[in-house]
Amino acid sequence: MDIGIKKSITIGGKEITVETGKMAKQADGSVVLQMGDTMLLATVVSAAEAKEGMNFFPLTVDYREKFAAAGRIPGGFLRREARPTDMEILVMRLVDRALRPLFNDDYRSETQVMIQLMSYDDEHLPDALAGFAASAAIAVSDIPFNGPMSEVRVARIDGEFIVNPLRSELEKADMEIMMAGTLKDVVMIEGEMEFIQEAELVEAIKVGHEAIKKQCQFQLDLAAEVPTANPKREYHHMDQDEEVAKQVHEYAFEKCKEIARQGNPSKAERTEAFENIKEEMESQYTEEELEEVGEFVSRYIRDTMKEAIREVMLQEKIRLDGRDFDEIRPIWSEVDYLPMTHGSAIFTRGETQSLTTLTLGGKLQEQMIDAATYQGTENFMLHYNFPPFCTGEAYPIRGVSRREVGHGNLAHRALKNVLPEDNPYTIRLVSEILESNGSSSMATVCAGTLALMDGGIPIKAPVSGIAMGLVMNKEGKYAILSDILGDEDHLGDMDFKITGTKEGITACQMDIKVDGLPYEVLIEALEQAKEGRHHILDKLSETLPEPRKELKPGAPRVEKFNVPNEAIGGIIGPGGKIIQQIQKDTGATITIDEDPDTGEGIVQILAEGKETMDAANKAVRDIAFPPTVEEGVEYEGKVKSVQPYGVFVEILPGTDGLIHVSEFAHERINKMDEVAKEGDMLKFKVIGQDPKSKKWKLSRKVLLPKPEKNDA
Repeated sequence: MDIGIKKSITIGGKEITVETGKMAKQADGSVVLQMGDTMLLATVVSAAEAKEGMNFFPLTVDYREKFAAAGRIPGGFLRREARPTDMEILVMRLVDRALRPLFNDDYRSETQVMIQLMSYDDEHLPDALAGFAASAAIAVSDIPFNGPMSEVRVARIDGEFIVNPLRSELEKADMEIMMAGTLKDVVMIEGEMEFIQEAELVEAIKVGHEAIKKQCQFQLDLAAEVPTANPKREYHHMDQDEEVAKQVHEYAFEKCKEIARQGNPSKAERTEAFENIKEEMESQYTEEELEEVGEFVSRYIRDTMKEAIREVMLQEKIRLDGRDFDEIRPIWSEVDYLPMTHGSAIFTRGETQSLTTLTLGGKLQEQMIDAATYQGTENFMLHYNFPPFCTGEAYPIRGVSRREVGHGNLAHRALKNVLPEDNPYTIRLVSEILESNGSSSMATVCAGTLALMDGGIPIKAPVSGIAMGLVMNKEGKYAILSDILGDEDHLGDMDFKITGTKEGITACQMDIKVDGLPYEVLIEALEQAKEGRHHILDKLSETLPEPRKELKPGAPRVEKFNVPNEAIGGIIGPGGKIIQQIQKDTGATITIDEDPDTGEGIVQILAEGKETMDAANKAVRDIAFPPTVEEGVEYEGKVKSVQPYGVFVEILPGTDGLIHVSEFAHERINKMDEVAKEGDMLKFKVIGQDPKSKKWKLSRKVLLPKPEKNDA
């Protein structure tokens, strides 16, 4: 019985095994990839024929984590896997961005790559293996593909670069990148860092690419043993019309170059000018002819426009909007725009604008994460919204898009390392993109920095972000573009977003579409990006040079402190009675957790004002760090009960004493309940302690003025 082919490779000191021909054999290609006890099943299916009229490559990448992989049952009412989590979506995007450029431009068959986490050992992370598994599934199929490609995680731990570190190792890293590439080139990079320098990032990329090349060769060797993987299927998905191509190029090429030379900063006017050329070209055909060649005209106009713009950039050094290659578009920003938020900022660069809000909360507002590979909470959230109107379009909104999740995650990574180490708040930033023409995620980073500072969060340093582009021809002539437009992103060969402080880089994301990008060009792009980042940081400082010293009036106050382990029970009380009573009396919200490392209690108090905070703080601290009752000292406390012989009063939390009826007032009292009731606040003095019962004796009378004597 044929049970398939199984091969192994060692990367970063860890063995990776790939098996094919055993599972999911009706797919065009399938593999099971294993590292440690983490296992992924990757499959690919591509339709035999393209759909009629398909003018793009319909690739879908799907990644799902099965809860059974970690021996868990999903939460929620349904108790089954539902819509993908943000973490799953981010893995899908990473694999998609690496795979998509490696299919031929004329391939139009609907293609679906599915990656499923089937076993997880809590140490060998599956996201760094997903791209490897997906590419291997395509490699053992007959689907035409300009790969293979592979993916690795590179982390720097104690000064040493480690490929595909364990989860426990990753916690100590000061730099982490996910990257994908082929035997020749790096095609995708994304990661976060703690203020590193440009040369350190390039060094990490080189380490990762060496591992990727080994994994790519491994896939070729595996595919060579699979009979159905060779030869690849033949296809014909796009017709060509050489005559129309020649006509369009001759008519439109110089006209497109002329528009590109004008350097018009208005996106709308440029779009209209290029659209006019298309309409003029179409007017040369009859309606009957357009029915036959209209699709070719549209396609060749796009190709001609791209060629013309790139040539003007490379040969004449003119950008679409007239800027120099290293010039940043005009910037203006403003803080405190929204009066009722806890912080707000507008950041506008050219035709890209973000309005970002800051909201502060306490422990109970943390985001709960329940995934197959991770359970816990997150106290810093950044959400990015990209509504249709920001690009002048109208279309239905059907939930959060993968793009919004990905862009929000990049901005989140950029800012997370500048938050204060002892941050007591749950922080939520929301970026509303109001205009977009290039790098709205980087505008989100800048607006997010200002919103944090406007809200009084003492960040370590401001962060700015910039999107870089690259145009390179076959002869190796290139132009590096700072602060790219949306059009420059589409027609360029590299989209490189990088964020950081004056001290160093905090996050990056790169997609490379050109073959053979030299490291020297990459280093030059990084240095040019550094200049742009610093320019933007200066602009941010002009708006708000440092975080505000005070929170906004409407912002909640949060204090966090540790208490001894033995005090946790006393603060909570039986059935939560004590902590609930403190919250009821003060109006504050109080949470208490046990530190898993020290065993101490971590108390967090969320209050709307100083008076509320002080009252709750005192009540908790009095229980955790109880002061001692001292004889002869005056106190103020609440009446706990009224008896015929006197009242019991709380001296300190958990400690009561008796004000005897004879010590309540100078005058005679017949009925105690006529002069005091439960809940009254009384001032009194400790006058002694019963030697047997150890009960405290109190007097209210000694604090009252003596009545004057009546001679009569």
